[in-house]
Amino acid sequence: MIHQQSLSVQTRGRGTYEITREIEDIVAAAKIATGLCHIFTHHTSASLILCENADPTVRTDLETFMANIIPDGDPMFRHAMEGADDMPAHIRTILTQAELTIPLTAGRCNLGTWQGIYLWEHRTAAHRRKLTVTIQGM
Repeated sequence: MIHQQSLSVQTRGRGTYEITREIEDIVAAAKIATGLCHIFTHHTSASLILCENADPTVRTDLETFMANIIPDGDPMFRHAMEGADDMPAHIRTILTQAELTIPLTAGRCNLGTWQGIYLWEHRTAAHRRKLTVTIQGM
């Protein structure tokens, strides 16, 4: 059985946005006990990550790390059509990932104790991000 649904996430700009509950709601509605949940973002300047969900400083530290290795406005970048954060946002997405696949067990995402699912917005301005969630299994 396959179930597919779109999810829209409104961001307020650069940062991480937990979407675990929204994904779990889609999984529950699919009524698939065992299988896979695939999440895909339709953007080149936002990514998906599995990350520590207990201590938000982990995500703050990730943002600090990315800012240090890929600074906005670096003169080495020629692509800046949408601003100083344009090319850095694309690189951040390539270094992370535009998709995640999570196992389903007993009709739920089989996440580790401290794992959460996050959309990571890499642009400094607010955006509405489109995700496609596909559930496959029995």
